[in-house]
Amino acid sequence: MSATRRPAPRNRRERRHPDLMGLPEAADYCGVGYRTIRRWISDGRLDAVRVGPRLLFVKAADCDALMTPVGGGA
Repeated sequence: MSATRRPAPRNRRERRHPDLMGLPEAADYCGVGYRTIRRWISDGRLDAVRVGPRLLFVKAADCDALMTPVGGGA
C-alpha cells in the first residue's frame, strides 16, 4: 500500500502572488497615504485587482510606473 501524503498547510501570511500588494503596503512603498492610493485607483492612474467584495491589490510594477524621476542630471 502506498501512503498518500497531504500537502502541508499554507501559511496565511505567505503570498500566492508576490507581484501584488495590498493598499496599505502600496502606500508605504510609494511614500504616500492610503487615501492617495485609493484616489489614484478611482482616477484611473493606478490599476487594481479586486479580490472578493472588499479587498483591493495593486501590482508593484504599476506603482513603479507612477514614480518617474523629474528633472535632474541630463
